[in-house]
Amino acid sequence: MKKLERSLSLTAAIAISIGGMLGSGIFVLPGIAAAKTGSSVWLAYLIAAVCILPAALSKSELATAMPSTGGTYVYIERAFGPLMGTISGIGLWLSILLKSSFALVGFGAYLSIFVGENTDIIKYSAIFFLIVIMLLNILGVKKVGKVQIIIVSISLITLIVILIVGIPNVNRNLLDPFLTKGNFGLAATVAFVYISYAGVTKVAAIAGEIKNPSKNLPRAMILSLLIMTAIFVLVTFVLVGNIPLETLSADLKPVYTVAMLLGGKEIGLVVAGIGVITLVSMANSGVLASSRFPFAMSIDELLPRSMSRIHPKYLTPYSTIILTCIVMALVITFLDVVKIAKLASAFKVLIFILVNLCVIVLRETSAQWYDPPYRSPLYPFVQIFGILSGLILLFFLGTIPLLAIAGIFILGFLIYIKYGKNATRTGVIKKYGHRPALFLLYNRKKRKKVLKKNRAKQVNSNLDGKLLSDSGVVIPLLGNERSPEMLVEIAAAINKRDKIQAVNITEVPNQTFLDAFDGKNPKITSLERRISRLAESKAINVDFEAAVTHELLNTIHELSNQTHCDWLVMGWKGRAHNGILVSNPIGWLVTHINSDFALFKDNGVRYISKVLIALRPGKKNKNFVAVADRICKFYGASLTLLHVAPENASYDFIKTMEEKSSGILNKISSESDLLIVKNDNTINTISSISAGYDLLIVGTPERNNWIRVLFGTGKDRVTDKSACSVLRLTIKENEPV
Repeated sequence: MKKLERSLSLTAAIAISIGGMLGSGIFVLPGIAAAKTGSSVWLAYLIAAVCILPAALSKSELATAMPSTGGTYVYIERAFGPLMGTISGIGLWLSILLKSSFALVGFGAYLSIFVGENTDIIKYSAIFFLIVIMLLNILGVKKVGKVQIIIVSISLITLIVILIVGIPNVNRNLLDPFLTKGNFGLAATVAFVYISYAGVTKVAAIAGEIKNPSKNLPRAMILSLLIMTAIFVLVTFVLVGNIPLETLSADLKPVYTVAMLLGGKEIGLVVAGIGVITLVSMANSGVLASSRFPFAMSIDELLPRSMSRIHPKYLTPYSTIILTCIVMALVITFLDVVKIAKLASAFKVLIFILVNLCVIVLRETSAQWYDPPYRSPLYPFVQIFGILSGLILLFFLGTIPLLAIAGIFILGFLIYIKYGKNATRTGVIKKYGHRPALFLLYNRKKRKKVLKKNRAKQVNSNLDGKLLSDSGVVIPLLGNERSPEMLVEIAAAINKRDKIQAVNITEVPNQTFLDAFDGKNPKITSLERRISRLAESKAINVDFEAAVTHELLNTIHELSNQTHCDWLVMGWKGRAHNGILVSNPIGWLVTHINSDFALFKDNGVRYISKVLIALRPGKKNKNFVAVADRICKFYGASLTLLHVAPENASYDFIKTMEEKSSGILNKISSESDLLIVKNDNTINTISSISAGYDLLIVGTPERNNWIRVLFGTGKDRVTDKSACSVLRLTIKENEPV
């Protein structure tokens, strides 16, 4: 099963990284953090950003060397082996799970503004929304992800407005004392707020979906870290400069408090509402991300195979989603907010120490496959700083987080003893760590030349090297076609070249790893067999492949671009428009695809002997007729060109139409005739005449009713009322096709 994902731009990657950081780290944490250090809390956020920078640089290098879905767990498992992979997988799962639980606790604090300070109601509300989040993730609701981008944007704008209004109103008297508990308190606060930046590397988990990852991935991490550092530092400065420390220290909703002080009660309520939806959104994102780790470990046989089960209908890892939400519910019920934040920070610090160690291990062992296009600067000093600063921060977090980390190591070890015997991979450190590998080290220049050459070949190949780069027609099969064989026949009839590429595309929710699909689906196997038999019987040169994707539209668009095809041919149910409020994939593709585009509505006709083409008079008529001629020659069919003229059309108008149309038909080799009908009801006329034909060919409507465009619910009325199968053509160029 191929993965055709390279759809995320630099801007999208930055947005994902920012979205991973924006939430409880600024909406909830500053007040608790200020209680530990005073008005210097903004400095703690700044130092925490400096401490996390090595991990961002190291993870950028690792992700460009291993640009596949999975992220940190994959890097640690490949470098240190399945034992450390097991430990890190559990640590990653718990760190994101705890951060998401912390977000729901903060959600409860902001919700209390509307429902009152009732502890039971707040806790039950958090659990209720957790259940909703669990169901959304199991159902694989993709629209939630798009809404989440909007929520993050609104939150970011809100914080920027607070900065613009709040900085001029900073009271210098509130900035004293700067350090309430000295340097020790500042260091402890740095460790405490470390979790706020954890999302900066989240984008590495989807490195396999980013365009040009060797450049865009490091840029996305660094730019998003700089943006969020500025936001965190400046917002916390505004908070301590506008809210008295004794008030701020016990405040779990500081952004609401400062908004109310600066703009009044109404503005405060608006900001509180934004805080509620932001924190719920963050918790949803956390469930999506954290549930992937036990799922990935199960695939690698480091956890029971039952945890890698995918829901047969929704294609989501439902067992790990349910497990994650159950643990989150227990955390919300039994742990206080400070312990949750400390544990989340501790696990994340540990993981980032291991990330920095991964780079050192992989570079020094000279593993042959490790040749990242991007390399972290100032190696190994950056990594050593990251490791040492991480160890110091662990010390300042206190005894309980350290005991929890020790517990994770013990638990990971026990799980590995139980399930690790099934693991087939060994870590790089085991292969190379006990011997110098002198040959590899001393022949590094030669090895790099070979790797560089191989990488160039990979870049120039089409997708994964198996798709036909010279196919004239590409057929995306989505699994809902009435007859895929008929679609292949239509594609063969249109095709001007020798080869056709059919690609069965399975769209899965973001909750599911692309790597989890191995292409052994019985339906896909059956489809491949049927298309192969058709190709043999009809002497059609068609190649069949299967692909899995998170974004169907981008993948279809990429198929058109990378295979350099003349035509994209798809099955269709007659929906015509791309709405503003309701997305319609066909409408989007019609306006964005680079090749010519054919949509086939299969009404069950299996033998095509008579073809009707209904066109408005226009410049591209000869192009449409040329395509219709190829179809007729393929099937041995006759062609009728239909024009429906207005009832009041003049004799001269009809005569001119007849002359132009006859001139076009004279240039084709198929048996053809011309039919001109006077009638003001074009749709009913075409529908009635289509009853005497097997295939109706039409063009793309040029205008859309604004209501249909807005709501995206319009149907192509000609197609909907046709008595035979319909082929709708969108031809981009004016020259003959």
